[in-house]
Amino acid sequence: MSLQENVRTLRRRAGWTQEQLAEESDLSIGTVRKVEQGGTVSVETIHQLARALSTTTSSLFASEAPAPVREAEGDGPKLTELRRALMPPVGLSSVLTEPTDVRDLASIQRDIDDSHSLYQADRYDSVARALPGILRAAETAVALSDQGEPRQRAIITRAGAFLLAGKYLTQVRRYDMAYHALSRAILDAREVGQVQLAATGIVGMGWLLLRQDRFDEAEQLAATTAQEVEPRMSSATPGQLAVWGELHQRVASAAIRNNRPDIAREARRMAAQAASGLDVEHVDFREHWSTFGPVTAETKRIEDLSLIGDARGVLNRADEGPVGAKGLKKLGRPSANNWARHRLDVARAHTLLGSHQDAMDELTGVKSEASEWLKHQSMARHVMKDILSKRKRTLTQDMREMAVHLGIAG
Repeated sequence: MSLQENVRTLRRRAGWTQEQLAEESDLSIGTVRKVEQGGTVSVETIHQLARALSTTTSSLFASEAPAPVREAEGDGPKLTELRRALMPPVGLSSVLTEPTDVRDLASIQRDIDDSHSLYQADRYDSVARALPGILRAAETAVALSDQGEPRQRAIITRAGAFLLAGKYLTQVRRYDMAYHALSRAILDAREVGQVQLAATGIVGMGWLLLRQDRFDEAEQLAATTAQEVEPRMSSATPGQLAVWGELHQRVASAAIRNNRPDIAREARRMAAQAASGLDVEHVDFREHWSTFGPVTAETKRIEDLSLIGDARGVLNRADEGPVGAKGLKKLGRPSANNWARHRLDVARAHTLLGSHQDAMDELTGVKSEASEWLKHQSMARHVMKDILSKRKRTLTQDMREMAVHLGIAG
């Protein structure tokens, strides 16, 4: 069934008119009519409808065949080299790979570590340029390795290369390529019995599924894995606590988007338990997906408030406790991406309450720290479009520059 049929059926089952559904979901009557007439709306709008209709967000999604593609949707030359290195042609007897210099594992690992640093520094173009060589070198290292421990070490290095590729590709929304990279990473880690590394890949897979609005699968995958790797709190390493906490973060993020607040609340509690065992923000990309600790856990709790539209709740907590100045000084900063996402939640809260200059100030702050990251954020475009639509006076220079930066037509 289509989205319009799902919404119309549940609305009628509840005995509501379109006007009543609009009131219950805090949407305009025009938006409800648009949905029931087959128009395109955001996932956030579908989430509001799901809450009003007491169902999951995923149950409302359309299940019919997609519309025909009218234009080419390839990457052109932008990611050609990365695509060739990640997904080489497969023939009857061999994989057609390109020749590469033979390199030792320590050298390949240094490049992976350096590229992780570039990723965190918002230098995505540099990561994209480095990845093809890293992937080819890792593949060659595995192909030339001897059986036993040398091969295991080569496969572990290759898994790290695939994890980096999956992280980058998910961030820039090349989801099919990201799925391939993350799947290879998880399979590599499983092959050599590296549970921690495989679970790190699954954290990334959960993020990818969330990006694709596959909420049920993201929740189930992360919950199952968290149960399988649950550590003993008294003897767990920081990396084990971080992965376990990150998995619960994925459960909560999927559940809150899928209108399952009780599941989300419990998962956030478990993530906070993992974070409390760390005391400070912990970062080690060889052990877990991202920076994790008390500050990260708090930003994600605030993100939940943003997702359910509680703007005042977001602003009441946005600069207090772990995410306040004293908390950051004591506990450390989260990853650049998580912190930037937190400030976008703050910007959105300001727009919902009509404080458009405050929202603009937040966007400007994020742009100064994570310019490239911001370009890939649909929430930033939604916030900026709202600012532009409500602006009565001539746009400021900052507003014009931000609109151009986000690719919003004037």
